[in-house]
Amino acid sequence: MNFDTGRFILKIAETSEELHAAQRLRYKVFVEEMGANVADDCHASRMEYDKFDQDFDHLILIDSLNRNTAENVVGVYRLMLNTSVNKNRGFYSSSEYNLDKLIKADRKILELGRSCIDKQHRGGVALHMMWNGLAQYVIDNNVEVLFGVASFHGVDINLINHALSYLHYNHLAPVELRPIAIGENKIDMNILNKSDVEKMSALKQIPPLIKAYIRLGGFIGFGASVDVDFNSIDVCLVMDTKNMSEKYKKFYSQGIN
Repeated sequence: MNFDTGRFILKIAETSEELHAAQRLRYKVFVEEMGANVADDCHASRMEYDKFDQDFDHLILIDSLNRNTAENVVGVYRLMLNTSVNKNRGFYSSSEYNLDKLIKADRKILELGRSCIDKQHRGGVALHMMWNGLAQYVIDNNVEVLFGVASFHGVDINLINHALSYLHYNHLAPVELRPIAIGENKIDMNILNKSDVEKMSALKQIPPLIKAYIRLGGFIGFGASVDVDFNSIDVCLVMDTKNMSEKYKKFYSQGIN
């Protein structure tokens, strides 16, 4: 995959230099902007990375107007097919969720993560290109189900009580594909009674990425997880390509244009 619009180049990272530029963007977004707690080595290098990076493909968007190759990646998506999972490490999301239903579904699945766009490029063509790149990757690899953790910024449940409750009551993943939150950091999402959930308040609290997946046919796993290190509350998104909205099916069938 390699798409060039003149200014932006969308591709899978192929060199250590490209991967390091992607990790530097992740550091800017997750650590400097969102306050994630990372290892001293990450601070020293100003790159956010972990042991799973070697298992993933890294979809990157390069701004060709930026001649500094250490800083020219403005969009990142981390992608791992179930055929590429390291048996010792497993899926990244498995530290927060029981993924047995997904793993045993005997379908081609893709884990998504570490999605971010440089602050200066949000709201423009960058997001559209990243979604197009993801679409092409799904088509090229015959992916049937996409999943991965997505985050609410901060760890105060009271600030997102309507959002979590709304997602729990209205958008739970089908039982046969449903991830279940595990571990000491898991939290229930049915914080409010269903009758007390205010939809408008919920939609205001839901981050754009989660809202986009839900709008396009995605679901949420059972329960959320507090990630203290990343200063976030995570939910597990699941999208079955056969149940996507017609709008998104058309988008995927067209691919890059």
